[in-house]
Amino acid sequence: MVKPTALILAHQGGWDELLLVVAPLLVIAALLVIANKRVSDKLQETQRAEVPQQDPQPNEADIDER
Repeated sequence: MVKPTALILAHQGGWDELLLVVAPLLVIAALLVIANKRVSDKLQETQRAEVPQQDPQPNEADIDER
């Protein structure tokens, strides 16, 4: 008869334990990549919005001579 501890310690060559470790790590890594891309895009958008667009020369209509 096989001891119960021997059945608990026996496993399928490690592939099932590997999945239990690797799957959550891959999910976390994917979420971090997505979050990093969103932050980078938002930062670039903010930087573009902060750069003032300069007019080459003011038009006469832009000058108010009151």
